[in-house]
Amino acid sequence: MEVVYDDNHIIIVNKSAGELVQGDRTGDPTLIDSVKAWIKEKYDKPGNVFLGVTHRIDRPTCGLVVMAKTSKGLSRMNELFRKGEVHKTYWAVVGNQPPKAEDTLTHYLKSVEQNNKTHVSIVPREGHQKAVLNYHIIAASQRYWLLEVDLITGRKHQIRAQLAAIGCPIKGDLKYGAPRSNPDGGISLQAHRIRFIHPVSGKEIDITAPLPDDFKRLGFDM
Repeated sequence: MEVVYDDNHIIIVNKSAGELVQGDRTGDPTLIDSVKAWIKEKYDKPGNVFLGVTHRIDRPTCGLVVMAKTSKGLSRMNELFRKGEVHKTYWAVVGNQPPKAEDTLTHYLKSVEQNNKTHVSIVPREGHQKAVLNYHIIAASQRYWLLEVDLITGRKHQIRAQLAAIGCPIKGDLKYGAPRSNPDGGISLQAHRIRFIHPVSGKEIDITAPLPDDFKRLGFDM
């Protein structure tokens, strides 16, 4: 866990692949616990530390997560997300060349709790939510392609499921069809950049995460 932005109301951290944002039935340590401990130590805070989660990224995904240090920051960040005024860009490594160099993907997704997987339909179906993303290829190596993905909607496992639906599962993502896992158990998907207007100060926030070592080893040292 790396802190990349910190002020009175919000904190932005660079999450490692495999780290839970919030607790689940595994009982494993969480990003929330790590950030609370960091705040408590840095600011020498007595008692409990307030920390609100404004959004999440999947456990095997790495990258930027915004959390709120005050109730005002939390309610206002939640409103920005609700209005679609937080712009998130992801980088994904895939082992198959996409059919187009750039495209807009539209599918209809349904999350199934039994296997914690999102099912994809190419046509509207009952119980499915519309999911839209834009992607374009930004680099290629001998075996892999690096995609930049902009989310238009925010659905569970959206990028993973939609890329798999066009025959391009993310490297390491066994759940969605990758042939083998990554050594660290994560997947080659990073929440790379986040942009929004600070809900309290009004200043523009534009943060980019450093490139993961896994991406660099594949030849994408950008």
